[in-house]
Amino acid sequence: MNVLAPEVYRSMGLEDSEYARICELMGRTPNLTELGMFAVMWSEHCGYKYSRPVLSYFKRYREALEGQGLENAGLVDLGYGLAVAMKIESHNHPSAVEPYQGAATGVGGIIRDIFTMGARPIACLNSLRFGPIDEPSAERSRYLFEHVVAGIGGYGNCVGVPTVAGEVAFHRRYEGNPLVNAMCVGIVRSHRVATAAAEGVGNPVLYLGSATGKDGIHGATFASDVLDEESEAKRPNVQIGDPFAEKLLIEATLEALETGAIVAIQDMGAAGLTCSTIEMSAKGGVGMDIDLDRVPTREPGMSAHDMMLSESQERMLCVAQRGRERDVVEVFEKWGLHAVVIGRVTEGPSVRVFREGRLEAEVVAGHLADECPTYTTQPAVPAYHERARRFDPSSLPEVDPAEALLALLASPTIASKRWVYEQYDQSVQTQTTLLPGYGDAAVLAPRGTTKGIALKVDGNARAVYFDPVAGGQLAVAEAARNVACTGAMPTAVTDGLNFGSPRDPEVYWQFEGCVRGIAEACEALGTPVVSGNVSFYNESDNGAILPTPLIGMLGILEHADRRVGMAPPPGAQLGLIWIDLPSVPAGGLGASEYLSRVHGIEDGLPVPPDLSGERALCRVLVELAAEGAILAAHDSSEGGLAVALAEMAMAGGVGLSVTLPLCLGTNRVDALLFGERPGEVVVAFAEAALSRVQSAAEGAGLRFAAIGHSLQGEDALLIGFGDEKPIGVTLAQARATYERAIPSAMA
Repeated sequence: MNVLAPEVYRSMGLEDSEYARICELMGRTPNLTELGMFAVMWSEHCGYKYSRPVLSYFKRYREALEGQGLENAGLVDLGYGLAVAMKIESHNHPSAVEPYQGAATGVGGIIRDIFTMGARPIACLNSLRFGPIDEPSAERSRYLFEHVVAGIGGYGNCVGVPTVAGEVAFHRRYEGNPLVNAMCVGIVRSHRVATAAAEGVGNPVLYLGSATGKDGIHGATFASDVLDEESEAKRPNVQIGDPFAEKLLIEATLEALETGAIVAIQDMGAAGLTCSTIEMSAKGGVGMDIDLDRVPTREPGMSAHDMMLSESQERMLCVAQRGRERDVVEVFEKWGLHAVVIGRVTEGPSVRVFREGRLEAEVVAGHLADECPTYTTQPAVPAYHERARRFDPSSLPEVDPAEALLALLASPTIASKRWVYEQYDQSVQTQTTLLPGYGDAAVLAPRGTTKGIALKVDGNARAVYFDPVAGGQLAVAEAARNVACTGAMPTAVTDGLNFGSPRDPEVYWQFEGCVRGIAEACEALGTPVVSGNVSFYNESDNGAILPTPLIGMLGILEHADRRVGMAPPPGAQLGLIWIDLPSVPAGGLGASEYLSRVHGIEDGLPVPPDLSGERALCRVLVELAAEGAILAAHDSSEGGLAVALAEMAMAGGVGLSVTLPLCLGTNRVDALLFGERPGEVVVAFAEAALSRVQSAAEGAGLRFAAIGHSLQGEDALLIGFGDEKPIGVTLAQARATYERAIPSAMA
């Protein structure tokens, strides 16, 4: 057996043992095209070789969803014969070396995952992480931030899908490796969900959409490697997007699916033609013969290797019913897009690729799709975790509460993201009923139903860093709380898991614990994980990123017109509903934004959530919103209750007069104001609804206190506690600090 030189397969990201296994499976030495196909399918990005064993925590959810067409995205029943398709994906490495196109093609790719299901995309969300932008030396972070946001807006605005919600955070650990995670949601008729499983020997295989170029070759292996000083040379691994072509592709694909002529369809995403031919064949238990001479190309002289591994954007592969291929071709030609028969379904199990009459590759689809080896790393508990257990806030110096509040409102992680979301079209398609800045989650009212859907993406990397299990639980609990604050019942999750190298024992400890925490929280809250993505090797010369799980939460309202925002009207009563936690270590100051921003310290453990209490809290909020008993709701998260109250005051343009109860698990003033304790929600209501709100909360085993009221045009935010004189900042002070932080940094 002729063996390729190790530098050949190692350059593709394959281990020596993996190459030996490929030769064993094939019974011979693979040629360059075959080896490239194995390399991309066995990359971490496509093969999940380190994450698959840990993701078994979610197995029960995936089993429960069998029969619902779970393919490129997860599905949730909406009623009225409709389902919601949802998925989140990362595009971190491409965005690090080419931020505009990296972010833009991330949006394009996640949108394709949705309409490949036969669903019309109705909303996009994103979650972004960058290094600090408010320091003189932060030019690179500001450059990445500016161009990523422009790429998301440039693609999403042109393709006609609103970007309705998201989050942005900043930390030094993301300086060399930003995170760009895109989420998309669509609506599909339940009986018309499309599958990716090819079937029907002799059925034609059609190439759909834009022509193939040399951009994105080995993009999947690039995404499965650590960024280093040579990463700039990998810029050709970044795809180039065309949102106008994607808009045409959406309409053509949905129209072609309506003809009933398409048997199976798949997006050519990571690994391009390789991924689509291999996965469709493996899922259907069939093979394919592919003639690359028929594939539309935009560059001359492309080899079989280039064509099979190109990740050029806005492309699909479908299997049509034999004799009905013309029905599909005519639809795509009407929209000005390529639609070409490039092969046929065979009895299998092999995918054979031909170029200029020569057999360029012959591989068993199941070997690439199902035989990727899996690995585990022995986790190691880092020393910083044990140190954080001993954190004692008693040595912290006293600070002026008003100054601390303004410092937190000026933190780019907490400050207004208006600079970001005003670059996005939030209202195209005219279904968005609660816009960014006005509620804890976006709310849409899909046509054809009275129901509403609430959408939010959340993550708290610092909490996960110090305590992965509690951090994973907290991410789910906060996302659920956010959609519940709008009146929506938390229903399902898509998760984006961003970590450093899984070969690092401490990173593997973070990953395993975090996934376990997410699974436990999702089970307790009844929000199954229906789809997701894992992104490893997020490291640079600065080391690994903070472990960053992102939870995309879907909530459903029975009536969209009952949705609740976070802005209290003048003269409303204010109350605090909270979970009486059994333990509140450090008053909630551990792993908090207050500790980091005001004291320059990152230490301590986060407060773990009470998951049964979180479920009760969500149900109470949904119940009160459906009755119209509450006028506004906002949960306490980064920055604690003081920041939550300031955000409500600014959203409503009203002053607040509040006295907080001294029974939140702490007797420290700074912890009471700025501690991050899960399960605290401020609600606004009419005076006549006080007894109803109180009885609903206490009847569910929650605590309640009337804490004050919103003012009639008084420009002040007054927060007291016990008999202490209230701290106060003017609304103008708070708004100026909050709104100017990011624009000033970017100026």
